[in-house]
Amino acid sequence: MKSLVFQLAEATEKAAIAAAHEMGYGDKKLADQKAVEAFRGSLNEMMVKGKVVIGEGERDEAPMLYIGEEFGKGGREIEMAVDPLENTNATASGSNNAIAVCAISERGGLFHAPDMYMDKLAVSDEASEVVSLDFTVKKNLTNLAKALERGIRDLVVVVLDRPRNEKLIEEIREVGARIKLIGDGDLSAALAVGVRGSGVHALMGIGAAPEGVISAAGLKCLKGAFWGRFWPKNEEEKKRMKKMGVKEDRIYTMDELASGKNLIVAATGVTNGDLLTGVRFFGGGARTHTLLMTNDPHKIHFIDTTHVFNREDIDFRL
Repeated sequence: MKSLVFQLAEATEKAAIAAAHEMGYGDKKLADQKAVEAFRGSLNEMMVKGKVVIGEGERDEAPMLYIGEEFGKGGREIEMAVDPLENTNATASGSNNAIAVCAISERGGLFHAPDMYMDKLAVSDEASEVVSLDFTVKKNLTNLAKALERGIRDLVVVVLDRPRNEKLIEEIREVGARIKLIGDGDLSAALAVGVRGSGVHALMGIGAAPEGVISAAGLKCLKGAFWGRFWPKNEEEKKRMKKMGVKEDRIYTMDELASGKNLIVAATGVTNGDLLTGVRFFGGGARTHTLLMTNDPHKIHFIDTTHVFNREDIDFRL
């Protein structure tokens, strides 16, 4: 178990480094491809019998670790939800909150979410009993402020800056909470909710469903709280949901989305963000910043790693 935990961190670190080499060049597909190649190479060195149950790529017409792909050299059976490069646009432009991230569990421990949208709500553990996707925005923010023992104007809510979230953004502003609008990548924002000192108090709004499952797994390890309700855009997506046994109006809890008893979640910063520092290159190597979490045993690691590419170029003297 311990070996697998740190192998997973190594996989996200390699993906992050590969993507970061392409940062700022304006080619998000190339950055994604490099991350996928590095991630896949690491996965296939693991002594596991693994299967990707939630992958990325089809929606973005990008290279992917595809759903159903098997990996590893054989051994313990696991399944994976993976995004080798979440927030490809941020990597291409050199902006914030790009990460390499994945979650694994025993077989059947991760919800097989269709590649579509989900209405999400994420808060810290202190507010887990007082908010709901069925509540009004005003009720949620009022209850959240009380649970965190602060004023509504002291809250920071992260929302994806998309037309589908315009009404939500307007309602949050009317209530008086502050909003941090992001262009892409709500997964890192969801994880930041569960970390004290991140400055993020809630994630609200409609984003991608696969990232919702990974967010649920991460917040389960962090002792945060997450809920998701699938948000189909058309009849075709409704049919796909029905085929997969997903109910349209149901609110799925964190424990339903990430039911695994042996969850491991790893996330490495590609660019700087609220939660993680991005890859920093220097002569002969690079430094990475990784969040590594397990729920059994319940452990949270923040790992700052120096990777040596060329030993001759580095001065190890103190």
